[in-house]
Amino acid sequence: MLNSWVVVPTCLPTVLRRCHTCSSERFRANGKFRVNANHKLLDAWLLVLCTVCGDTAKLTVLERTNVRSVRPELLDRMHDNDPGLAAELVQDPVLRRRNRIALDWEGAWRLDTGGSDHLDREVIDVSVRFAARIPVRPVRLIAEGCGLARAEAERLITEGRPVSAVRLSGKLSDDFAFTLKR
Repeated sequence: MLNSWVVVPTCLPTVLRRCHTCSSERFRANGKFRVNANHKLLDAWLLVLCTVCGDTAKLTVLERTNVRSVRPELLDRMHDNDPGLAAELVQDPVLRRRNRIALDWEGAWRLDTGGSDHLDREVIDVSVRFAARIPVRPVRLIAEGCGLARAEAERLITEGRPVSAVRLSGKLSDDFAFTLKR
């Protein structure tokens, strides 16, 4: 029987960027946008707040963009401060590269295993799906999903007990599957 595990975001990740006021490096996206029009050109920013001093920083979403080239739905979502749009944009690789930011997902996701009926089996087949591009070490997912200590999960990987088409070292953010033999 195939078990389906899902890595689900619980909140927006922390934005890693240096604060000009207090030198902290952690910001929280609160889902607010600022849109500025200058004749037929638009600028739009996603606002992020420093976790230490509360200072606001702007992440550029649109820069000197012609109004006609912006989808009306996108503009409406920015005017409405849509938290779903903020979540989409903060994960967008183009926006992250443009604004020179990184994301810290620590404490911003959970693993949904669909129950614990698989814990007593000798062999389990698992399909791991990511609801968002959250980089997680497979050893952490195996440990958490199977109720093991991280050291025990690392030992199993070293012994080659989980078999997968992808490497189980490093971090993954794409869907994968594995078979674990205890």
